[in-house]
Amino acid sequence: MAVYNFGSINIDYVYRVERFVQPGETLSSVSLDTVLGGKGANQSVALARSGAPVAHLGRVSEGDAWAKQSMLDFGVDVDGIELIDAPSGHAIIQVDANGENAIVLHGGANQSFDQEAVQGLLFNANAGDWLLIQNECNALQHAFDIAHQKQMKIAFNPAPMNRSVAELPLHLCDLLILNEVEAVQLANATYTDASPLSENAQNDVALHAHLQTQYPDSAIVLTLGSKGAILLHQGQTHRVGAPSVEVVDSTGAGDTFVGYYLSGLIDNLAHETCLQRACVAGALAVTVAGATPGIPVCSAVDEAVDAMLKGKPSGS
Repeated sequence: MAVYNFGSINIDYVYRVERFVQPGETLSSVSLDTVLGGKGANQSVALARSGAPVAHLGRVSEGDAWAKQSMLDFGVDVDGIELIDAPSGHAIIQVDANGENAIVLHGGANQSFDQEAVQGLLFNANAGDWLLIQNECNALQHAFDIAHQKQMKIAFNPAPMNRSVAELPLHLCDLLILNEVEAVQLANATYTDASPLSENAQNDVALHAHLQTQYPDSAIVLTLGSKGAILLHQGQTHRVGAPSVEVVDSTGAGDTFVGYYLSGLIDNLAHETCLQRACVAGALAVTVAGATPGIPVCSAVDEAVDAMLKGKPSGS
């Protein structure tokens, strides 16, 4: 069983700032780092670092071939990454003194796909393999259709959320991972009652029930940042807290969660176990600056999970 990740590859320009810049203001940064990023690339690296077999399918500018090499160095199969004569996707990221981030994204090469291209990228995929997708590439409808025809399993992390997401055949998803805001936005896009659903994704029973009714065959995971995560599956609700850590940079934490969750499913772990491991992996990711540099290796996650289960801090 393999994972084919049809996902974005971005060049991240990460500016450390004391606070986020305000409209009309010019603010000097403390530092600048240029690193591999993109939700797709981050999730492929997380899968590789967890020990899962992952082939990335995407595009990047010929001038940014170093990004492809970087993913290969992390252990990702990069045969499906095409170098093209067009700008790469990129992100301008502010990271403030509290480790929070604000991001401006440009799609670039990530928005250059059509049906023929997606068919070519998934040519070698087999029934039972996983297709992982986010919402930073175009042609997602084609990806859903081709994966369904090939009897692949589908994992979808619809970030960044927009109106087009609700129009996709989400009922085909085996795994749907959303953060709090995305969960409310998706639910309200398909909600017929006059009153919108609450924005409290952590405790909104109506929201949870609506999502499970809309997508009864999917395992739905709601990520809650420092509050952990919730699993909605087969009519049951399971909650897991996140370990307390010192936040350095939250960029990429959600992508780390996705990679480790899917890796656990490939290892035939129960969804509840996957949830716990993914929460720990995401927490470890925020303790290091940068998206891909912060993604922990499998042994570090195992150690932290064992320490948490024993009720003591990791490394003590």
